[in-house]
Amino acid sequence: MHIGNPVTWVFSQLGATEAIGSTPVQEYFTTTDSGVPALRRIGGRQVWAALKRGWDDTGKGRADLVILWLIYPVMALYLAAADYYGQLVLLLLPVASGFALVGPLFAVGMYEMSRRRELTGELHWMDGFAVLRSPSIGAITGLGLGLIALFGAWLVVATGIAELCLGSVPTGLSFFTIAFTTAPGWAMLGLGTVAGAVFAVLVLVISSVSFPLLLDRPVTLGTAIRTSVQAVRLNPGAMALWGVVVALGLVLGSIPVFAGLIVVLPILGHGTWHLYRAMVPRVLNDAPLIVEQTETIT
Repeated sequence: MHIGNPVTWVFSQLGATEAIGSTPVQEYFTTTDSGVPALRRIGGRQVWAALKRGWDDTGKGRADLVILWLIYPVMALYLAAADYYGQLVLLLLPVASGFALVGPLFAVGMYEMSRRRELTGELHWMDGFAVLRSPSIGAITGLGLGLIALFGAWLVVATGIAELCLGSVPTGLSFFTIAFTTAPGWAMLGLGTVAGAVFAVLVLVISSVSFPLLLDRPVTLGTAIRTSVQAVRLNPGAMALWGVVVALGLVLGSIPVFAGLIVVLPILGHGTWHLYRAMVPRVLNDAPLIVEQTETIT
């Protein structure tokens, strides 16, 4: 009898080691269309409807349990390290705000859960791991690595801003005292907010539709990103509103020692799928909706 370690046991239970990307295209996707899809114009009503459906999916699928199990141990380890190594305190604020940059990657499993509920009417948190069997897992991984690279770049920029405004960056809890009670600290927070907003908008533009589209249709990564950019161009008001909702949700979820993220992240993750579906319907009909092929948008 062979006794494996916990990691290999989990993978064996999920069947992920042998099955990554193994589902045939014709079985996984409901369409063979691999081109840039048509997009619908949406407004604030669709944004709030997507958020409401995200709340419903969270209650049915309990993705909050996945967030609790996967993210919080990592956060606890970081906080412990930051307390031990005072210089890491500098990165607490950038790391917390950086959830918006890597959040779409963490939410891929929630997109898959909502996709499966759409197809079968059933929803379970284990469905999120089925994304590992998607034929698009390679493209999803590539886009995820791109977001991680942007997150790393943001940490470098945030550190540079702190050093520019504060000179020698203080360690330990004195950093927060200086950041929130002195003029140089306020300047650092202001510049950091502007720089962080630029990174956040970039991620919103390239990933808000890309990840869901890669799960929904057999498209390439380039097509997915191009579609996401065009979706933002076609619906600037709605996507700006969604960006504000995401930002406020992450801020509110982070205030009580990040505890609120257990609920906020699943709602935003599931909601993103429903926002995508509002812009990229499964079947176009003759309803009086404004539909444009993205190739014609200039």
